Amino acid sequence: MHTILQPEGWAKPVGYANGVEARGRMVFVGGQIGWNGQCKFETDDFVGQVRQTLLNVVAILKEAGADPRHITSMTWYFTDKAEYLSNLKGLGQAYREVIGRNYPAMAAMQVVALVEDRAKIEIQATAVVPDE
Repeated sequence: MHTILQPEGWAKPVGYANGVEARGRMVFVGGQIGWNGQCKFETDDFVGQVRQTLLNVVAILKEAGADPRHITSMTWYFTDKAEYLSNLKGLGQAYREVIGRNYPAMAAMQVVALVEDRAKIEIQATAVVPDE
């Protein structure tokens, strides 16, 4: 599958990996936002949009014959750092419900805006499906 890269003596990260090594077929998931498959927002709640965004990532992975355990890297873009930080517990719960306990290499950053005005989060992912 893949190997988590954790340098000796480093503090263990919580909720992500510092690095991941993998071999296989690569799947690239373009930036997904918190709307449904018909491009309609069902909520303006931050955690609700994160949950939907993760479900969208998983749906695209499924099209490639992949699933959340194959994710090796994710980049999260959100419009409000304070909202992100004040919702960590709910974010963790939504993440574990949709993605499970797979913690890829991750980056997260606040951006000025996303293309869709109602979007509060955008997530891009890379997955590696092992060679058979």
